Amino acid sequence: MSLLDKFMKGRAELAMPGPDGLISRKSFLQAAGSAVAAGVATGMVASCQTQGQSPTYPVPTSGTYKAPTGQQVPSSPPYSPPANVPAQSDTPIELEAWKSDADRQSGPVPTPLPNDERVGYALVGLGHLTLEELLPAFGACKKSKPVALVSGNPEKLQKVARQYGIKPESCYSYDTYDKLKDNPEVQVIYIVLPNSMHAEYTIRGAQAGKHILCEKPMANSSAECRAMIDACQKANRKLMIAYRIQYEPYNRYVREQLQKNEFGKPKFVDAYNCQSSANPNHWRHIKALAGGGALPDIGLYCLNTTRFILGEEPTEVFAYTASDPANPLFKEVEEVCSWQMKFPSGVIANCATHYNVHDARQYRVMTERGWYELGNAYAYEGQKLTTSRADGPIVRQENVSITPKNQFATEMDHFSDCILKDKDPYTPGQEGLQDQQIMEAIYQSAREGRPVKLPPVDQKDRFRGPEPNLT
Repeated sequence: MSLLDKFMKGRAELAMPGPDGLISRKSFLQAAGSAVAAGVATGMVASCQTQGQSPTYPVPTSGTYKAPTGQQVPSSPPYSPPANVPAQSDTPIELEAWKSDADRQSGPVPTPLPNDERVGYALVGLGHLTLEELLPAFGACKKSKPVALVSGNPEKLQKVARQYGIKPESCYSYDTYDKLKDNPEVQVIYIVLPNSMHAEYTIRGAQAGKHILCEKPMANSSAECRAMIDACQKANRKLMIAYRIQYEPYNRYVREQLQKNEFGKPKFVDAYNCQSSANPNHWRHIKALAGGGALPDIGLYCLNTTRFILGEEPTEVFAYTASDPANPLFKEVEEVCSWQMKFPSGVIANCATHYNVHDARQYRVMTERGWYELGNAYAYEGQKLTTSRADGPIVRQENVSITPKNQFATEMDHFSDCILKDKDPYTPGQEGLQDQQIMEAIYQSAREGRPVKLPPVDQKDRFRGPEPNLT
């Protein structure tokens, strides 16, 4: 007879009623004690039977640990929560539920690929964006890793390489850039250079056999954009433009709500993106390097995001530009640009960008029955979404909170996913070309003081690739 069977037999005998049909207090307590012991025995037997496996409910929760120094503390046996563990690297582990639907749900748990399965990136240019945002963002990536650097500053190159574990032989100058073709660890080249250099280094990168992720604006002219697209197509390499806003959760939420006409059809968009500059020698204030001033640098966010959330293309633009002639910052590029866009659905977008005012980045979409206002809309973090709608005699204003994601990690991982699964990126070169053509029409309108027509585009999301999976 097993230990468990003996416990159960003894419990049954002790619990037998007396002649009067009642159980004595002593017998009851003995029976109860036996039941507890049987429960412990059951746990011990189950533990022995499942040695090497995760224990299951119920488990003993009391015990004592005695340290070598003689200290004793309450303890419990080792326990691992139940989990479903898929074999695939990119499929999340499913843990037991613990939150009610009254709170925001957690998960899914991160699913980082093993390091040897991640896509390797070479970052070209070690300026503010690379050092302050991109390299740190790899820590939040699941499918991407930095494996090479390109810079014209040897001292900076060596220091950054040591900081991020880049091999000395994977550090390149602009003169040795083409040798990236001989580095099998590099699958993607991320162009983070002044706008005037985007076309050349994209074309050379594609010829070196690498996929290209290029910062916005795509280039300084639509002709350059077309040359970049053509070079990548001829080399059978993917080209993606780094429109991080299109991968950011708050902006995507607004787009989804507008697509569903949650508050009725969108009617009017008011958008602005402004910041203050201080260094007239910075490449952003040199027209030959930047192509323009506030418009291509930060005004582009108003343009591209409005197109993104509406899913349609403007048919006409009307614009103004201005600069303070006494300010050395704006000898070559515009200080402010204000423009309107007319869309086929009847939506009018009023947009503005400024290089010489306090930081301000937001938009509001007015609809038939409400509005969406996104503060810090174009910032790297800190988005704040407020909505308003009528509900009978009540006006409901709500603050919408969404779990944030690192925008740079999200966009890089999307491109890596496209490479691993041979898919087209969501923001390909055609998306960048369309923005460039619209900006050229905006500048033309400002010069000529009249509205400028754009070629009609009837198809929704005409220039974007397949919808990304950003989970």
